[in-house]
Amino acid sequence: MEPGGRIVTRTWPHDNEHIASITVARDDLVLEEASSTDPQVFNQVYGPFSTYQRHVEVSPDAITETTSYRLTIPWFGWLFRIPVKQVLRRRVSHRGWWSPPDRLDATQVLVMGLLAAASMSAAFINTLFTQTAKFAADDFGVGDSGVGYAGAIVRAGIIVALPAAVLADRIGRRRVMVAVAWIAPLLSILGAAAPNFAVLVGTQTLARPMGIALSFLVGVMAAEEMPKNTRAYAISVLAMASGFGAGIAVSSLALADLGPGAWRLVYVVSAIWCIVALDLTRRLPETRRFTAAAVERTAPRVPLDRKRMALLGSVAFIGNIFISPASFFQNSYLSDVRGYSAGLIGLFSLVVGTPAAIGLIIGGRFADTHGRKPLIAVALPLSTLAVVLAFTFGGPILWGFSFLAGITGSMVFPAMAVYRTELFPTGNRTRAAGIITALALLGGIGGLISTGQLIDAGWSYATVIGMFALAQVVVTIIVITSYPETAHQELEDLNPEDATLIITGG
Repeated sequence: MEPGGRIVTRTWPHDNEHIASITVARDDLVLEEASSTDPQVFNQVYGPFSTYQRHVEVSPDAITETTSYRLTIPWFGWLFRIPVKQVLRRRVSHRGWWSPPDRLDATQVLVMGLLAAASMSAAFINTLFTQTAKFAADDFGVGDSGVGYAGAIVRAGIIVALPAAVLADRIGRRRVMVAVAWIAPLLSILGAAAPNFAVLVGTQTLARPMGIALSFLVGVMAAEEMPKNTRAYAISVLAMASGFGAGIAVSSLALADLGPGAWRLVYVVSAIWCIVALDLTRRLPETRRFTAAAVERTAPRVPLDRKRMALLGSVAFIGNIFISPASFFQNSYLSDVRGYSAGLIGLFSLVVGTPAAIGLIIGGRFADTHGRKPLIAVALPLSTLAVVLAFTFGGPILWGFSFLAGITGSMVFPAMAVYRTELFPTGNRTRAAGIITALALLGGIGGLISTGQLIDAGWSYATVIGMFALAQVVVTIIVITSYPETAHQELEDLNPEDATLIITGG
């Protein structure tokens, strides 16, 4: 799940200029010289490595630099193994395009890896019913209106997740996250044994909220652990991990083509996420900001900022009137209108969705370096238009606009999502995230019910989705005119209530 210790050796001809350059601190690491005798030894004082030591030997003919290090990135360490080795081998001072804008420490790197794994689990659980609902409904003889109502009911289960948000503000993020990481996949598996559509909906009305709780806890922990210029970047990385989790759900959908009732096998796949729950149980630490808040016993409980809650909650509610039906009814559109099989739907989702990771990287970096609002102002309307056009045309045009929608939607996601945790203090950050998520789902419920009824009444998908796209226009106007710019600011600057907290280790 993570790379072991690595050694990088570099040798070049003896040169006085090189001798001078190797004795200074690297720009991407803070180093201390451990020895003034040959060979010279440099240790990491602050940086991302669990262990790091650089040995420099100077002989009459050559200079040899040997770097031994261990970089602990759970689950995704293999992705960074080669880029990190290349940076160390070349001894470049700049960070790669793939690295965060701020310098992270070893704990932050560990937490990011674990949160990314949790994001995969949450995304799978949250995608599961959306991907299988149409096939289960066909198996049980339920129409589009029934599917719309089922999607609304499952989303209404968010009320089950709200106690987790309250508990996380009181007893800690880690304890609640570990609990829901176990509960979510165990409840999801029950869908495989559902005797009818109503029971299936009932099991997922309990399971999906646990996945949602896991998702907003991931966002809160990332915001509290990351430096001020890396919060949107962290959201983009976690969103990519979510894409992997959702991709596993989409890929598993091919099992539905094996025969009648084979959609149940997709629910059995949920069991793999118990491995992630076990890893979180073993290695996930509590966030340093929550620990500092817990130590500050004399501080009064901070009331929820109603103005900020109304602002972010309204955007979440209005935006999901469009987002939820556009995502939930995509498979129905592809199946009923375009005649796609389950396997082809899975291929379509992977082909047009996987490259969206490019948008996440671009959007996360742009939001951290240039600001959230300029990105939202351009990317949000563009992604909305692309979605509407994807529901209008078929063939290559459908694939092309879906690809564009995925890229631009991914670009705007980190900037929009990071606001939910930035604008609330530690004492009620998780509660605020839970409430905003609930409001988003309520907006989605309205969109789903309306879409199902209108389609059954003979409206085209393009007309319905195009009409609901007006909600995204409203969202864009609210963000541009009323949202504050939060880039380059510490959470304590955005939330003066937390100004007295002493954050150690980060």
